[in-house]
Amino acid sequence: MKRVLLKLSGEALAGDKHQGFDEPTVTVVANQVKKLVDRGVEVGIVIGGGNFWRGRSSETIDRTKADQIGMLATVMNCIYVSEIFRSVGMKTAVMTPFECGSMTKLFSKDRANKYFDKGMVCFFAGGTGHPYFSTDTATVLRAIEIEAEVILLAKAIDGVYDSDPKTNPAAVRYDEVSIQEVIDKKLAVVDLTASIMCMENKMPMYVFGLNEEDSIVKAMSGEFNGTKVTV
Repeated sequence: MKRVLLKLSGEALAGDKHQGFDEPTVTVVANQVKKLVDRGVEVGIVIGGGNFWRGRSSETIDRTKADQIGMLATVMNCIYVSEIFRSVGMKTAVMTPFECGSMTKLFSKDRANKYFDKGMVCFFAGGTGHPYFSTDTATVLRAIEIEAEVILLAKAIDGVYDSDPKTNPAAVRYDEVSIQEVIDKKLAVVDLTASIMCMENKMPMYVFGLNEEDSIVKAMSGEFNGTKVTV
């Protein structure tokens, strides 16, 4: 594959601390992505903000304002992870759908393509720039815009299950499932808006556990251990 979009959950990057950053965890991710970049794969990245803030963190705050806090959490995550990526030898760029002074560049497909041509990893921070849209939706939107071949969905759980494995020990993991089935059975791989965008734009996803050894590299090879969501 030539170009992929990697979605990282903020919580997964927090490691066992469950909030903030866990640098060893992020460094492991960086070293895996470097292996892909060294092979000539162009990598775009979206990171959730759950290690700092979730949309429902406060019932007191207006939903629009709460979502704006979440967008800023993803900007912090991308700037931090981008720097760890640079420390292991990659070139990076952080883009947002709104101005952040000199900290990020304004997103455009042309700008992203220019950075990819230079061998840079592109971080897409700030979600869609609008409230009521999750980072799941931002992930699919950016993947479609940059014409990625697949979304790599690195989660705290190792694939897609027929029910929640946290509450149902008998939950069964799918090796492969269609996006239509994900929508029909409400399997919650990504939220409904993102799922429908995947279906309409024929964007496949590979869902796997971030904590498994070399899981990102394996997702790009025949050793993949997770769920393929087909279109």
